[in-house]
Amino acid sequence: MTARPEDPAPNPHATEAEVQAALTDNKLAQVLYHDWEAETYDDKWSISYDERCIEYARGRFDAVVPDAQLPYDRALELGCGTGFFLLNLMQSGIAKSGSVTDLSPGMVKVATRNGKNLGLDVDGRVADAETIPYEDDTFDLVVGHAVLHHIPDVELALKECLRVLKPGGRFVFAGEPTTIGNFYARKLGQVTWKITTNVTKLPFLSDWRRPQAELDESSRAAALEAVVDLHTFDPSDLEAIARRAGATEVLAKTEEFAAALWGWPVRTFEAAVPESKLTVGYRMAQYKAWLGFSKLDEKVLRHVVPRQFFYNVMITGVKPGASAK
Repeated sequence: MTARPEDPAPNPHATEAEVQAALTDNKLAQVLYHDWEAETYDDKWSISYDERCIEYARGRFDAVVPDAQLPYDRALELGCGTGFFLLNLMQSGIAKSGSVTDLSPGMVKVATRNGKNLGLDVDGRVADAETIPYEDDTFDLVVGHAVLHHIPDVELALKECLRVLKPGGRFVFAGEPTTIGNFYARKLGQVTWKITTNVTKLPFLSDWRRPQAELDESSRAAALEAVVDLHTFDPSDLEAIARRAGATEVLAKTEEFAAALWGWPVRTFEAAVPESKLTVGYRMAQYKAWLGFSKLDEKVLRHVVPRQFFYNVMITGVKPGASAK
């Protein structure tokens, strides 16, 4: 349940020189940014491995594969991050065993540690999604969450997914930014960050301000984030990419419109203020608000708002061959 000994060690504190080098080397940027994020990523995005996130992960899967024959025997997660998607899917009964991969050694380390702590049958490897280091026809399921937009050649990565899938195996990717959704989310985040960091300079709000060194480090990470986020997607275009890669039964769905308009300013505010200010009561209130806006999206807005205006897009497809699960 650990990363391989020969995998490179994490580098969680990139120097200014390394950051500058990464501005012209995308895959170095991917490693530095995600190594920097690895140990704090779950807290930053309110990720957990309890019923709340199990239900969320399973909900994303069921939205595009509502009638799967479960469980899958062996699953692979690309760009696993801290293991959020696969580990929670496994806890919900989607797969018996799994492998997590990421270009970032830090993320693989955290994901395999999380898997071990949960008692799941999971191993990990540092790996590039464009050259997946597994044999043909190895997995029954490939999943990923918020990973395709980091991959330089998305079509090549999907071809690799199909290669390592058994005939009839399925891929499911969720949490990818739409082109329109990404535009308004970024703008909301930038405005919120500027307002929060300026207002907390006022003397009577100084205890709401993070130390300047932390804010500076966040700004360096944000500079890398602009490099590592390579793509946004129109849902129809993403479906076309999956079909060109060779997938059948391709389907894209979108979610989060009102929830994104609410959630992005909230997340940005939380990143700009001290952790001690974010009480349990505050977090629960924000979570309940997000659930309310998500229900509004699902029950009302998805019927009247074009799918490309929602923030997240999910995509699934099947490797030709035996009947899909």
